[in-house]
Amino acid sequence: MTEPLLAERFVLEEVVHEPLPPEKRRFRSRLLGLWAVLVYAWLFAPIVVVVIFSFNDPAGKFNTAWNEFTLDNWADPFQRQDYTEAFLTSLKVAAVACLVATVFGGLMALATSRYEFRGKGLVNIILVLPLTTREIVMGSSLFTLFFARNASLGFTTVVIAHILFCLSFVALTVQARVRGFDWSLEDAAMDLGSSPWRTFRTVTFPLILPGIAAAGLLSFALSIDDYIITSFVAGDGTTTFPMRIFNANKTELPPQINVLASMILLVTVGLMGIGAWRTLKRNAAAS
Repeated sequence: MTEPLLAERFVLEEVVHEPLPPEKRRFRSRLLGLWAVLVYAWLFAPIVVVVIFSFNDPAGKFNTAWNEFTLDNWADPFQRQDYTEAFLTSLKVAAVACLVATVFGGLMALATSRYEFRGKGLVNIILVLPLTTREIVMGSSLFTLFFARNASLGFTTVVIAHILFCLSFVALTVQARVRGFDWSLEDAAMDLGSSPWRTFRTVTFPLILPGIAAAGLLSFALSIDDYIITSFVAGDGTTTFPMRIFNANKTELPPQINVLASMILLVTVGLMGIGAWRTLKRNAAAS
């Protein structure tokens, strides 16, 4: 390489690696902060609208245009029996699916992270498949499976379907938590005479509990929100809250929909707040 080319390369490297002036760094930081605010505003705007319209007194059957502020919707949020039953059905399905998927998904995450066995790579691929497969494909596949076995579509088939697609989310979430786990802590506890069950209960489980809690909340949210897969396997006797809203959106949209959705939001935010508060408290005690 000739000397002029070497000199040009040296000058280019100096220009590339030259630090930005403080005013330009502050400008970029403010620009990035503004962009983040706009993105979050775009993401959370529909949620804010749902909460605001829970206080609206609609002029007709559709709660889509602001008419008048009222608290009557919150005074009796369960006045519509059909929406209340669908809401309770969604809660029951989500609770059962969340519990089962969290237990089995957590155990699968521990097994795939802690041990080496034949077929481990295949198991990891199978865990990722429900995340990458479109819901309509999974819903039609489950419908074909239940139909071929002459299974009666209803609450049980919906719960099974929700467990199957929540299982992958739980396993991968707990895997992310377990990946940095120091397994020598278990060996040290057992060397001191602790039994395997006591070691898991007093050492392993408390350390991975934040990941399990996050996975449980995620699976609960995914289950209570699902429509496509549920519509394939619900049959005629089971109607969840998303199905009830979708089936009625051409004839009415009462404010009770917004109230019940806001209640779910408040409970979710409350649980997240409790988790964050406990984490901050634990970190403060550790420091």
